[in-house]
Amino acid sequence: MPHQFPEADNRRILIVDDEEAITTLFALALSERYECVTAADTPEALKLLAAQQFALVISDVQMPGLSGVELLRKVISDFPDTVVIMVSGIDRSQRVIDALRIGAFDYLLKPCDLHVLQLRVEQALERRTLLQNGKRYQEELEIHNAELSAQKAKLTSLQAQLLQSEKMASLGQLAGGVAHELNNPAGFIYSNMESLDRSATGLRRLLNVYDSALLSPELKSQANAIKEEIKYEEVLPELSSIIADCQEGARRIRDIVMNLRTFSRLDEAEATQVDIHASIDSTLRILSQYYNSDHIALRREYGPLPLIHCFAGQLNQVWTNLLMNAAQAIGSGRGEVRIGTGVQDEMVFVKISDTGSGIRPEDLERIFEPFFTTKPVGVGTGLGLSISYGIITSHGGTIKVESTPGKGTTFTTLIPLVARPGIIAPVPMNHQRENTHALQNSYC
Repeated sequence: MPHQFPEADNRRILIVDDEEAITTLFALALSERYECVTAADTPEALKLLAAQQFALVISDVQMPGLSGVELLRKVISDFPDTVVIMVSGIDRSQRVIDALRIGAFDYLLKPCDLHVLQLRVEQALERRTLLQNGKRYQEELEIHNAELSAQKAKLTSLQAQLLQSEKMASLGQLAGGVAHELNNPAGFIYSNMESLDRSATGLRRLLNVYDSALLSPELKSQANAIKEEIKYEEVLPELSSIIADCQEGARRIRDIVMNLRTFSRLDEAEATQVDIHASIDSTLRILSQYYNSDHIALRREYGPLPLIHCFAGQLNQVWTNLLMNAAQAIGSGRGEVRIGTGVQDEMVFVKISDTGSGIRPEDLERIFEPFFTTKPVGVGTGLGLSISYGIITSHGGTIKVESTPGKGTTFTTLIPLVARPGIIAPVPMNHQRENTHALQNSYC
């Protein structure tokens, strides 16, 4: 229920008239039910109104100095919670219309029937109570609506983050499964290529001996025919190059498997000691489609870092979102991404800077807000930075952003040296660069 005005305020009446007999008469008629205060003119009435709350003002129209109409205007503008009843000995319809138009509740003619006066006062105060309670109901309804809206936004954010976490766990399981299945055949290929290289070297030595041997004209003719058929003079020099290429391919497969195994820690349920540099490097290899290109220059400025107790997979997700955003901010043009790390004030910092398009000042306050994105429809879902913020804050850290439109953006992530990672925290709606669900864009 909305709060009503205090009973004393609701029964306090100010009677204003330059004739003392009138104020005394009205006060006597109303004092049994109401607290009555009298004033002889408009200035005195305004002082009383400024000093305490009045529910109702009964004012004469004609008074020395400022008239009752002027008092009515002041009450309406400065004391909107106070009701006004005008009284006058002059019966002019235009004066009545003007008073009601300004905001008076009623206009009574002198001499007033005291019973009519009491009835109109009662009705005026009842209307005042209804209006005030209506305002209170509206205020409380707006508060409840705002609370419901905030709860809905919070629930939507939590649902989105839970869905994202589940997708990341599924991605981790998929990456781990693919890595496991590729590991053995990749090992076979890599190991066999080394054996093949040794065997090919031995065969080349043997063939060199046969080439130098004296053969009968018949055998020599047969050998030359076979050499021509298999393009012996071309194949033999290329054999080493072919084996070297295969070995390089096998090494790349092995590296991919290792990266997938590192990245598959996304679904780890336990916090572990993590090498931040290895985590970032693994993510960069996963994002090689961006960072192996010629148009993005990558600068690593790593400082010495201790191992951090945290969820490795969650941090991989943060680095993926930030590094993906940095590459996308540069776009198809040429630019630079710089990664700096170090320790400052018992915090590990990871600073990722790009020379991309930057972020508009009006968007900076919303970049961590779920579903906010400045990217075209279908490019980003507006969840990447929101979830990254939740991951870092759940580790007891913070993310700061600085950006200049047209020059670039820097994200600085701070994680305590002794982090106590927990469940991803809800993202405040008032924390607000451009969001993207980076892994979904890359793999889904």
